[in-house]
Amino acid sequence: MPDTTALITQLRALLMLTQTEEQIARIRVAQARTDAVRRELEQNAHHAAERTTAIAEQLRALGGVADVVTPAVGRIAALVKSTVEQAGPIDEALLGDLQLEHQLFDRATYLKVLAQVAKEPEVERLAERLITAHSATVEWLAVVLAEEALGGPAALRPTPFQRVAVGAARLANLPVRFAANTVNRAMDTAQHAGEQTGGTFTTVVDDVRHRAGALTGAVRETVNVGRITSLRRAEEIARQEGNDTTAEAVAATRRELGDLTADELPIKGYDSMSTAQIATAVEDVTEPEDLDMLIRYEETHKARSSAVSAIQTRLAALAKEAVGIDS
Repeated sequence: MPDTTALITQLRALLMLTQTEEQIARIRVAQARTDAVRRELEQNAHHAAERTTAIAEQLRALGGVADVVTPAVGRIAALVKSTVEQAGPIDEALLGDLQLEHQLFDRATYLKVLAQVAKEPEVERLAERLITAHSATVEWLAVVLAEEALGGPAALRPTPFQRVAVGAARLANLPVRFAANTVNRAMDTAQHAGEQTGGTFTTVVDDVRHRAGALTGAVRETVNVGRITSLRRAEEIARQEGNDTTAEAVAATRRELGDLTADELPIKGYDSMSTAQIATAVEDVTEPEDLDMLIRYEETHKARSSAVSAIQTRLAALAKEAVGIDS
């Protein structure tokens, strides 16, 4: 009888990871941007559950002790992962998902070779099934990440906490943050340069105070106004002061909230188009930023899921092209 210890070890590891995969897929369902993505994630969760059953059956066939702890650990791992990732942007969460899928793929590949050596054809067929499934998921996640990188809304929506994390990252790049970094560098220089740094440091502090005062004035002026109105006013103030960096950052946030008029859209006459006409028109759109604008406008004005799906499909095609995946 061949030694099946290594097979059992890998099957147990795959069982736990697949349980985690299933739970994460169920969590992601709530973040799906379109009905098509939602159905795909539901199918992924269902298929992961089927793979869990198949792995457990192979464990029993090899004489592995029935394990009621591993599935629970997998569910807990998914819960911990989903909780921790709320502190970061959605791209980091998706990279974590991709890492999990790569681990599943690599273990399945290893399991296949082990099964060949141990002359266990049933385990080898299971491993091939797992390799095929995880290859497809790795490709899908790569496309979703490419959509995000291209600037268009990905197939998955960020959670409210993840939106805050992205907003915080943007704020860190605003001029006020730049001024703060300037102060930090000046303080570090002052520690080494002594009296020569005194005048420079005072100048930097005065500059920061001026910038902070201007920003505070804008905040006071807009704090009690609606969110969109506030953003428009903040953008206007920044442009009046010649602060284009801040103005563009605010404008990007405004656009993300769907604050666009039909005249600003890259497709003329969009409001009067049917879903079929939109699906045809977006084929000529080559800039992800334009598709981003269309999706956000649709979501905040008409909310036609079929139109969003058509635009998202075009964005996915651009993402596949970017990562070198044939459609």
